[in-house]
Amino acid sequence: MDVTDLTPATLAALAAPRPRPAVTVAVPTHRREPENEQDALWLKNLLAEARRRIESDDTLGRADRLDVLDQLDRAAAEVDLRHSLDGLLLFAAPGEHEVWSLPRTVPARVVISDTYLTRNLVAARAVHAPYWVLTLAAHRARLWSGAGPDLAESQAGGFPQVPANPEKFDPQREEQIGDTPSVYSDENTRVFFREVDTALTALLKEDPRPCYLVGVPEAVSLFESVTTHRDVIVGRLEKGGLGDGPATALGPAIAPVRAEQAAAAREAALERLDAAAGRKTLAAGLDEIWQAVGENRVGELVLEEHYQVNAQLTEGHLAPAPEGEQPTGTGEVREDVVDEIVERTLEAGGTVTFVPDDTLAARGAIAAVLRY
Repeated sequence: MDVTDLTPATLAALAAPRPRPAVTVAVPTHRREPENEQDALWLKNLLAEARRRIESDDTLGRADRLDVLDQLDRAAAEVDLRHSLDGLLLFAAPGEHEVWSLPRTVPARVVISDTYLTRNLVAARAVHAPYWVLTLAAHRARLWSGAGPDLAESQAGGFPQVPANPEKFDPQREEQIGDTPSVYSDENTRVFFREVDTALTALLKEDPRPCYLVGVPEAVSLFESVTTHRDVIVGRLEKGGLGDGPATALGPAIAPVRAEQAAAAREAALERLDAAAGRKTLAAGLDEIWQAVGENRVGELVLEEHYQVNAQLTEGHLAPAPEGEQPTGTGEVREDVVDEIVERTLEAGGTVTFVPDDTLAARGAIAAVLRY
């Protein structure tokens, strides 16, 4: 599974307490040679560590121990390192297992607890925010699921939708050159688009995401006149010939619209940071953000896309950990503290916006608008 599969319900299920042992194996992976040559060894060694720790844990019953070891083996068998992204998460507990591929690096680790470690999954979804694309025509509405540049048709929410009583017209000609505006003034088409909007309502309830509309201008205009979801429609591509894809054509076509929307969102976030500085409700830098997120004061977190750092936690305060060195004093090294901050912000009802690297150089690569 990937970040587009992480709905709120799925995350809640993953984060729920489980009977021990709930095992998380996090594996850093690579997309290209020669770096990916080490991925199989990483996976083998981490699975061996998980097995050793489970077998040596005297608090576990024999049946649970054997069950979770079997689930780990099943999870490992599902891994295909030929199509690796940047990180891999294997979850295993008695009676269940899941494998998640992430477009964001993770620190190598094995965690055995009564819950799965989800922070890396949450952060990966936040930085590669999934979105919906709805292609509209009088004879069919299709749904596409996207994350970053990747796009695939989705059958979630009962899509594709087709009208109960389709009008007789040439859909191919309408899609290519849009010369049949009369079909979009027909009441049957308006009724059909209302039905599409009803399906969209159910979909967004289960998996809320921003949505892009694609179709000839008449189709887009008509749908916007009947939809109850104008707040989630973030972009439009008024162009025919894309209703049936393929994804390899639709993805590049929608990319400039996505880029424009993302740039506007980034600029708005930066303006909110400036406004917060004027109101004295701005936090910046790793330790300030850590303190604020611990007090549930972060309303909006803004950070650079590739900002990740090992940090040393000493007496409640964070500082970058010296690379390659052991923590000094009683400090604890947190390898994925940025992902932890992202997860805790979202859990507390805050929002997260990622900006290009070096955008926040003057603010330590991470900043936040505080609630108070």
